[in-house]
Amino acid sequence: MGQHDGFLKHDRELPSSRPPELRIGDFKEIFEPFPEEKTKTQAARCMDCGVPFCHSGCPLGNIIPEFNEAVHDENWKDAASILYSTNNFPEFTGRICPAPCEASCVLGINKPPVAIEHIEKSIAEKAHELGYIKATPPKQRTGKKVAVIGSGPAGLAAADQLNKAGHWVTVYERDPAIGGLLRYGIPDFKLEKWVVDRRIQIMDEEGVRFKVNAEVGKTINPDMLKDDFDSIVVCTGSTVPRNLSIPGRELKGIHYAMDFLSLQNKEIAGIKFDDKISAKGKNVVVIGGGDTGSDCIGTSHRQGAASVLQLELMPKPQSKRGENDPWPMWPMTLRTSSSHEEGGERKWSTLTKAFIGNDRAELTHIKLVDLEWVNEGGRQQMKEIEGTERLIPCELALLAVGFTQPESSLLEHLGVSQTKSGIIDSTDYTTNVESIFAAGDARRGQSLVVWAISEGREAAREVDEYLMGSTELPSKNDSFLSLEV
Repeated sequence: MGQHDGFLKHDRELPSSRPPELRIGDFKEIFEPFPEEKTKTQAARCMDCGVPFCHSGCPLGNIIPEFNEAVHDENWKDAASILYSTNNFPEFTGRICPAPCEASCVLGINKPPVAIEHIEKSIAEKAHELGYIKATPPKQRTGKKVAVIGSGPAGLAAADQLNKAGHWVTVYERDPAIGGLLRYGIPDFKLEKWVVDRRIQIMDEEGVRFKVNAEVGKTINPDMLKDDFDSIVVCTGSTVPRNLSIPGRELKGIHYAMDFLSLQNKEIAGIKFDDKISAKGKNVVVIGGGDTGSDCIGTSHRQGAASVLQLELMPKPQSKRGENDPWPMWPMTLRTSSSHEEGGERKWSTLTKAFIGNDRAELTHIKLVDLEWVNEGGRQQMKEIEGTERLIPCELALLAVGFTQPESSLLEHLGVSQTKSGIIDSTDYTTNVESIFAAGDARRGQSLVVWAISEGREAAREVDEYLMGSTELPSKNDSFLSLEV
C-alpha cells in the first residue's frame, strides 16, 4: 500500500454534516465538502490484508484495497477504472449503501473500519470532474434487442451491461421519469436527483433507449414485447407493501411509507398533484425501524411535523457485536441515521394494537402496548406487558414494515411463475419462460440497492450468453481492470 502503517497513524474521519436545525429547512444533501487530502489519508488506513474480507462483504465484489491504494497515490484514473470495473453506479452506492464492506473490514475488528463508502463516492465524483466518465457507445452492435422492465438500480445495471455487450436495449418505466427507487423512493437529502440524471444522460448517449409513462401490462402490451424483442429482463422490484391489519386501518391519515416518500420526491421534481400526504403540524408515528422508516422521519422533519415517533416491534439492538453476530458478519447493532439526529423519538419492543379516529373517520390516536420478549423452546416470543396499554396522539401514521413481493399482474401477463412467497421463481436469473429473465428485488425479495446492481449485472451475463452462446461480460469478483472509463 502507499502507506503501510496508515491504519496505525490515522483515525477514521468522515465529512461533517450541516447542522440539523439548518438542513431540515431543505432537501439538499446533508454533507459538507471534504478536503481531498483527507480522503487520501482515509485511503491510507487500508491495511491491504492478505485476505481482504471487504471483497466478500460487498455484493458487487468491489476490489477495495486496490482502489484505496490508487486514491492514496492520487491516481484517480486507475481508481475509477478499478471501481467501475465491478460497480456501474458508485455515485449511487457511495451515497446510499449501508456499506456491508465496512462491516467486513479487517481493521474493524478492533478499530473503526476504513471509510470505504466515502472513498467510493469520492472516486466517482472525481472521475466525473476530471472527465474520465463519458459516453462510450459499443463499437459494434449484435443486432439483438432486449427489453428491460423497470428502471430501478437492477434494471439500469442490466441495461448498462447489455448495452456494453452491443445489444439494443430499451428500458420501460411506468413513472414519468427514469430511476425507479433511486428517483421516487430515496429522499433527495440522501440522493439528489441530478446524480441520477447525470448517469441517465450518459446511458442515453451510449445508446440505451428509455420509455417513460410506459407500464407493461397496461399502456404497453406484453405480447408486443415478446414479439419485438429477443429477450426480456423483469426488474420491477418488490413493490407490494406489507400491511398492518389492525382495527382502524381504514381511517384517513394512515399511509404506506413509500407513498409518502414518492409524493415528496415528485413535488421536488416539480410534478403537481392534489393528494399530497403532508406531515405539517401533525403528530407523526412511523411504524417500522428500518431505512425506509428513517427516511420518513427525515422527510417529516422537513415538512414541519409537530412531533415524530418511530416504533419498532423488536427489542433495542445492542451497541456492540454479540455472540450471534461476530466479525465479519453483518452487525446487528443500534444504528442512528442522520434523520434520527434531526429529532424525534424512538421506541422499541412496542406493538401497535389499533388506530383510533374521530366521527369524520380521521386518525387521531394510536393504541400501543409495551412488549416483553421471552425465549420459549429456543424461539423468541413476544408478550404484552400488563398495564402498559395507552393512547398517543397521531394524525399521520406511516407504515414502513417492508415489502412482500412484486406486483403479480405483469408476471401473469408474461406467463412468469412465482414462488409461494410471491417473488419470481428464478434460478440463475432465468424464469420458466425461456427468453425472460429476472433480477433485483422482484427475484430475491426486498434487499439493498447494492444487491440490486449486482443482480442486474449477473442477469445481463445470463441474457448475453442466451443470445450469443457465450459472454465476455464480467461476473462478481472478476478483476476486469482493462475496462476503459
